[in-house]
Amino acid sequence: MKTLKMAAAASAVALIVAGCSSDEPATNNAGDVTELTWYMIGTPQPDLNDVMAELNAYTEEEIGVRVNMTQVDWGDYDERMNIITSSGENFDIAFASGGTYTLNAQRGAYLGLNDLLDSHGKEMKEAIDDALLEGASIEGELYGIPANKEIGQQRVFVFNGNLVEKYGFDTSQVSSYEDLEPMLAEIKENEPQITPFPASSTFQPIMPFDYVLGADMPVAFPLTGDTEQAINFLETEEAMAVFNTIRDFYEKGYIPADAASSNDPWPYNVENWFVRVEEYNPYAELLWERDAGYPIVTQPINDPVIKNESVTGSLQVVSATSRHPEKAVEFLNLLNTDPYVRNLVNYGIEGTHYEQVEEGIIRDLPARVENYNMPTYALGNHFILQLFENEPEDKWEAFETFNESAVPSPILGFHFDPSNVRTEIANLSNVASEYLAPIYTGSVDPEEYVPMAIKRMEDAGLEKVMDEVQAQYEEWKEVMEE
Repeated sequence: MKTLKMAAAASAVALIVAGCSSDEPATNNAGDVTELTWYMIGTPQPDLNDVMAELNAYTEEEIGVRVNMTQVDWGDYDERMNIITSSGENFDIAFASGGTYTLNAQRGAYLGLNDLLDSHGKEMKEAIDDALLEGASIEGELYGIPANKEIGQQRVFVFNGNLVEKYGFDTSQVSSYEDLEPMLAEIKENEPQITPFPASSTFQPIMPFDYVLGADMPVAFPLTGDTEQAINFLETEEAMAVFNTIRDFYEKGYIPADAASSNDPWPYNVENWFVRVEEYNPYAELLWERDAGYPIVTQPINDPVIKNESVTGSLQVVSATSRHPEKAVEFLNLLNTDPYVRNLVNYGIEGTHYEQVEEGIIRDLPARVENYNMPTYALGNHFILQLFENEPEDKWEAFETFNESAVPSPILGFHFDPSNVRTEIANLSNVASEYLAPIYTGSVDPEEYVPMAIKRMEDAGLEKVMDEVQAQYEEWKEVMEE
């Protein structure tokens, strides 16, 4: 926990330095216009500079800011940002997510934003769901502005609608893996070209836990019952029951024989599957149908749960090295509250990249698809985006209803600092990479392999990691209850 206090102190020092330094100019030579550097994930787009020019003409007038965005391709982004933050390179704003966000915040790479949010970002603080701000905060300090979108994590069974209709299946009664079995058996018997339950090496069964280090590590907190005790979920009856069911599917040929080693993404546009598991948000089935070209049917498996991973999936951070933190937050405030700015950054220039069909409804032009196809999820507040003409008019109302139904995880806002157990975590990761994919995909007998995995993990230092998790959790609870 000391690293978090150091990070907060580093943020405070950085803010003081940014405000007081006389040899680091806050403006460019043109006078009172501040230049901001913004790193964004995604394939570099040919028309980015044109859109930034349009954006800057507006932001110069509104807040005295010009923004220079640099896109870094998907596969290179994390490594590039690690180099930049480790070297102390100056920049202002960057996209961050998940464990990378937490780690960099804990080591002082990002600026604490609580005070700046109150002084320069009041409007976006009011606009963003409180659960996002709470979940993304680390010991009470916010280090990134979350994208205001769905806050809950919900898993659903996704069915091939053509096969559901052909066999008259009632999917509305499905609430567990066991409920799938009669359908899988019928598909297996009558559809030799169809894989009943596609899975690959990244498949993770649905279980009632919140994972501290991800589902590929065994440390978790239960979502029900005793929610204040870290557990090795591999030892639970709930996990073993799921593993045995998946094993049964595998032995009956519902799951591909090479699932544990396969990287097959099972694309929707290849109609060779019956049912799969996906993360859901409102109207996701329309996107899946668009990709597939045939009907899709969904059935929820669990109610939406607000977890750390669901609220830290997309954030904009301000660097601890930023010379203009106030202006950076002012720009983020504009991005998250001004519909013109948010839609321009997301969709491009009206008349060039899209056209207006009616108020609030747009249609793509070829130039957007070819030259300005940006990652919507990474760019801020979704609720002020215009809709495409083929999207439901109540899309954002559906998102609000979805968010209102989401229940916070018992450990929402608890961000584990792995500094004291890095060696043990590395050792556990090696064991997990050997055992978990075969267990998760049903490729091995769980009654034999789960005890083997537990023993290997105990030898690798699991108890020390769990003790550290529990100690940090209890300290966090004390801080949160003060």
